[in-house]
Amino acid sequence: MSDKVVLAYSGGLDTSVAIRWLKEKYDLDVIALTIDVGNERDFSTVRDKALKVGASKALVIDVKEQFVNNYIFPALQADAVYEGQYPLATALSRPLIAKLLVDVALEEEASAVAHGCTGKGNDQVRFEVGVTALAPELKIIAPAREWGMTREETIDYAQRYGIPVPITATSPYSIDENLWGRSIECGVLEDPWREPPEDAFAWTVSPTNAPDKAGYVEIGFEKGIPTAVDGKNMDGVDLIQGLNELAGSHGVGRIDMIENRLVGIKSREIYEAPAAVVLIEAHRALESLTLSKAQLRFKQKVAQEYAELIYNGLWFTAQRQDLTAYVQSTQRFVSGTVRLKLFKGKCSVIGRKSPYSLYSFGLATYDKGDQFDQSAAAGFIHIWGLPVKTQSRIQPAKDDKKGKEG
Repeated sequence: MSDKVVLAYSGGLDTSVAIRWLKEKYDLDVIALTIDVGNERDFSTVRDKALKVGASKALVIDVKEQFVNNYIFPALQADAVYEGQYPLATALSRPLIAKLLVDVALEEEASAVAHGCTGKGNDQVRFEVGVTALAPELKIIAPAREWGMTREETIDYAQRYGIPVPITATSPYSIDENLWGRSIECGVLEDPWREPPEDAFAWTVSPTNAPDKAGYVEIGFEKGIPTAVDGKNMDGVDLIQGLNELAGSHGVGRIDMIENRLVGIKSREIYEAPAAVVLIEAHRALESLTLSKAQLRFKQKVAQEYAELIYNGLWFTAQRQDLTAYVQSTQRFVSGTVRLKLFKGKCSVIGRKSPYSLYSFGLATYDKGDQFDQSAAAGFIHIWGLPVKTQSRIQPAKDDKKGKEG
């Protein structure tokens, strides 16, 4: 009897080809595991495709709620954005998929797990480091990294064996999507000078064709977690799906960036993340109202570190757990409502309020009702500038320009 391998199956080109390849190369029974993180509407088709291609079993597990509550929202609370642009949609789903690969492999008594990542991408690291952290005894197989076929050769392989895939040589995009965003790679997008064609986008209208009338939306937060839209309480899945549709209809959420991959190369990446863009903007705005200057300054450093950990596949580490503990503490008073304007591809914060706001009208206003004691400013400046004054007397400052040799 053949041994078993659990394959993270998306239904795309590489994982569909991998089912047959694993049977041929390793003589393994393939259990196709498809994880619903909001990336497909008809999983019966995906399941049927896996069985048709040769999987001995095809499983589909709906984890959208778990994905939102245990991965997306903690990252949102941390303001985790990689290199200032990428909301980490794909990266956030990988540790959850790795965990489920391990769970199913143990349940099915399989000796190995497999994924469809190439040797040039980030996901291979995320899957394998995650699996190793949770079940180091499992063997990990990466067919697309082993078979050495080009994109075109993989398509030819699929056509030769009658493997149905949603990719052709004339439309060779590689797409990954979940509730938090959509990633589009390959084909003409590999030229960083070329404007992404409209057929690469599916969730957002072109900002040029977006409505001439702006859209407005109010997001309610409780302890850093979005809980309501326009005053209506919603669960996380419905809230994100609704914002994807609303913001996407105004052209909000398109990201075009040159990204530094974990494997050491630069890549041109196209993302669509309407809900993520809106919620991150709103969350930051609410934090600016409810966190002190010192908290905000330090949390920005934590946000960068948190994003790096997620991107680099280090979710299941003590460092990430420690950072999460700090982030959770910062969110105790991040509750309130943020109002945003959506117009022609741009998301702008235009209002924010909170019962825990540190903003004081009496201290900020220059008009009637000003409570700021301006007479205290002279003493403050004297004390604040005392170290500068002392040093300048003993060690006179020099103009750097005068000190340079011409």
